[in-house]
Amino acid sequence: MANKVMIVGTGNVGMSYAYALIHQRSTVGELVLVDINTADAEGEAIDLSDTLAVAPQQLKIHSGTYAEAGDCDLIVITAGVPQKPGETRMDLLKKNASIFKSMISQIMESGFKGIFLVVSNPVDVLAYLAWKYSGLPPERVIGSGTVLDSARLRHAVAQRLELSPKSVHAYQIGEHGDTEFAIWSRAHIGGQPVTNFLSTDELSQIEDYARNEAYTIIEKKGATYYGIGACMALISGCILNDEKRILPVSNYDALSDTYNGYPAVVGRSGVVRRIGHDITAQEQVKFDRSIKALQEAIKLAQS
Repeated sequence: MANKVMIVGTGNVGMSYAYALIHQRSTVGELVLVDINTADAEGEAIDLSDTLAVAPQQLKIHSGTYAEAGDCDLIVITAGVPQKPGETRMDLLKKNASIFKSMISQIMESGFKGIFLVVSNPVDVLAYLAWKYSGLPPERVIGSGTVLDSARLRHAVAQRLELSPKSVHAYQIGEHGDTEFAIWSRAHIGGQPVTNFLSTDELSQIEDYARNEAYTIIEKKGATYYGIGACMALISGCILNDEKRILPVSNYDALSDTYNGYPAVVGRSGVVRRIGHDITAQEQVKFDRSIKALQEAIKLAQS
């Protein structure tokens, strides 16, 4: 069956993605749910299958194991220790790095040759580790990057200007975390620079909102999952449908030897290419700072 997708991790993030995927007209033909808690994966598969009678598409949904990864087109990894209130994404690093090594090893033993989409945090570092552990070409390992952060950014701009977020073209880039930032110098609305519509103070407030909104949600309800679930469905659609859409996914940057959120063309082969941007000197300083934070985190994870 064409377009077989495995979701590793049946927590809130993984199942928000599964629900979003099922309730849009995707080309996924088979969905396999894998979790260390096999009963939970089985229960989620049954629960999701109950929606198929009213869903816009038909597909096969079942729980499984890593042994089924060999013929998967896409494996989406959401498993790992979740972020707790007051905890940064980098605080999760040591815990999730050890989980990833075992997980990726078992998946590759199945003969997997598809594409990894890493969502677990800290996503940039874990995408880097997944690339190293798997031995796959870097373009076939992708992180969710700053796709959600950029969606938050666009939504906040749209609210200020009473527009559709789809008409706002702006990116939050760098680490998916505390050092990410908006490249306002290349943001535009209807072909006009966003700086023509909003003041420097307003742009700064919006950028801070996009960077820190996850902490607000975690403090109030314990976790974030609907937004990232929808973004994961978007990314996986771009891959499986070979859309070649530009998204700020976490992708490999050979110059810095890191994975970071940066606009890239995404298609059936994974990351087709990074899209270069002429950013300002001030933005370059911010980007360099973000890269340094990621390089230090990678060293920590490998120590």
